[in-house]
Amino acid sequence: MKVVSLSRDSEHRFSKETCDSLVFVKGLGIEGDAHCGVTVKHRSRVKADPTQPNLRQVHLVHSELIPELQNSGFKVEAGIICENVLTEGVDLLSLPRDTLVNLGSQVVLKVTGLRNPCAQLDNYQSGLTKAVLDRDEDGNLVRKAGIMAVVKEGGIVKVGDSISIKIPPEPHKALERV
Repeated sequence: MKVVSLSRDSEHRFSKETCDSLVFVKGLGIEGDAHCGVTVKHRSRVKADPTQPNLRQVHLVHSELIPELQNSGFKVEAGIICENVLTEGVDLLSLPRDTLVNLGSQVVLKVTGLRNPCAQLDNYQSGLTKAVLDRDEDGNLVRKAGIMAVVKEGGIVKVGDSISIKIPPEPHKALERV
């Protein structure tokens, strides 16, 4: 399990610029990223209530999603769907809420929920929103666009750093959109 790409953007644009390393700040998010802060920064959530806590400081996506989307004809690569951390070998969507994700030797993230795919995906490329949504065997909606987390311990993360996972004690709480 490892970090295969890192991205950030100081403005609220759809895609983020890839980089070799990121500075994670405890309780805030990623230094230099538009979503960094104690209170919510996502525009639609700011409009609803700008005082709510920022549960979306860091966006993680499993790298295995990229070739799946490419094989369906979408032009996507690292940073395109606004993720901060692209992981390899981690089943992010199956993690329970409050899971601790260790990136490298310093950074600890706490999983808060699922990213809810938004219309910006279709603004980038028609049909992309539908491509990151699926149904399980029971017909329940599956959001494949990654998970969100907050920074519990800060530090520097570099591409290639290892990832380790600490599942919280039971009973586990399923991920919901945040």
